[in-house]
Amino acid sequence: MSVRRRLTTASGAVLLTLAVAGCSGLGRSTVGPIAYVTERDVAVSVTSPSVKGCHRLAPSGATRVANESLTDIVLYRTRNCQGKESTYLPINTSDGIVPGHLPWRSYSVVH
Repeated sequence: MSVRRRLTTASGAVLLTLAVAGCSGLGRSTVGPIAYVTERDVAVSVTSPSVKGCHRLAPSGATRVANESLTDIVLYRTRNCQGKESTYLPINTSDGIVPGHLPWRSYSVVH
């Protein structure tokens, strides 16, 4: 095997390893979608959001959220992931607001 072919093979193996590690959810992003319906009945799906920080939902808020990712999330009624009214949403579950309550406006990923 030539030196060039060995270097190409080694480089390919390193790049493949990095790609798999980057996409495996090792502290970077969730795997799977977070889907929600806005107050205006618009369906939105966010695929593999970052596990870090606060994620804002649509400006009108969400009335129903389905966590189809591989990590749990916490829903908030505020835009900054703070406040007493939060809802813990485990993987593969969904929840809807009770009529007369404020919609969810943000979420954070539990990691």
